[in-house]
Amino acid sequence: MRSFLDNDNLYTLGKATANLAEIEQYMHSVGYTMYCEGWGNYFVNTNYYQAAQELDKAGKLHFVLGLPYEIESWMDMDEALARAIDAKKFETTRVIPRWIKLLFDGGVEAGTGIVDPLYPDGHQGIANWTEEEVTELTRKANANGLVIHIHVMGNKGVSQVVNAFVNGGQDEMRNTLVHVRNVNTEDYLRMAQHNIYVTSGVTWHHFPAGAVEYIREHGMTPVGYEDKAYPFKSYFDYGIPATIHSDYPALSGSPDDPFGIMEIAVTGVLWSENGTPLWTEELVSREEVLTALTINCAKQMFIEDERGSISTGKYADFLLLNQDVLTCPVNQIHATKPAATYFEGKKVFSM
Repeated sequence: MRSFLDNDNLYTLGKATANLAEIEQYMHSVGYTMYCEGWGNYFVNTNYYQAAQELDKAGKLHFVLGLPYEIESWMDMDEALARAIDAKKFETTRVIPRWIKLLFDGGVEAGTGIVDPLYPDGHQGIANWTEEEVTELTRKANANGLVIHIHVMGNKGVSQVVNAFVNGGQDEMRNTLVHVRNVNTEDYLRMAQHNIYVTSGVTWHHFPAGAVEYIREHGMTPVGYEDKAYPFKSYFDYGIPATIHSDYPALSGSPDDPFGIMEIAVTGVLWSENGTPLWTEELVSREEVLTALTINCAKQMFIEDERGSISTGKYADFLLLNQDVLTCPVNQIHATKPAATYFEGKKVFSM
């Protein structure tokens, strides 16, 4: 159905411009100064891209925006790739249209992940792409300066995508896996060796007490994977560059601010839910979350020489906070708010 929508008419340049202004205001209020967007405006992004470009050229864009071009498996790959390459014409200092977004499989608990072993009833999810198609698209995209940003959940799907990145990609392009529920040990090693990035969704906080037993009883994952989901610490242990997201608003109740996300990654629970930490071995330190939210984001966006840490010669993008996130009570991290947000040395938000 979406393929028949004329999004350039439905999502006008004026609407895109107004929306970007609201997005910027919200981002500054919670503490973001760069954002690599995981999802574009369904297939046709021209007005959105152009609005961002015009705002930046006019000096009215006060964050760095990474933009993906979505390609789905039913499209003509070469035709879609040509449009994604053409979108690079909208690049400016703060607008980076460098990514292609793909969907490989669904969700493991939903029964649509590509997993090994199979689900208890013997079924397997259906992949949207073959490994060969992802390999070919990765080769062509990387050769044209575009990065593959691919949603994949199941461990077998992860293996196939890693194969595609290794066989078709260029290590320096920082091709990225998104979400990633389960990973085989050998794939951690290959991801580290080939500079494959991960944008991890820490969704343990949506597992209430008794969730593991419910998952096992209803055969929602392969046997042995009921209590192992969404790794995070392992990426740091293997030296894999990892960033972090909460899948807001796709997951109702997920936070969309850095400090709500930080508390979840450290404690494994959401403060507003009566949850039980799942797979606590994958919880991380506050310092590791800061790395995922700052310099690793800059690396994912190829701007680590300009942003992502406080260093001589870099832009002065920083926050003044209402409390110290490294020493406050762990269950109060989510209460942290920016007293002021600075972008390129200028205050763009204050309480």
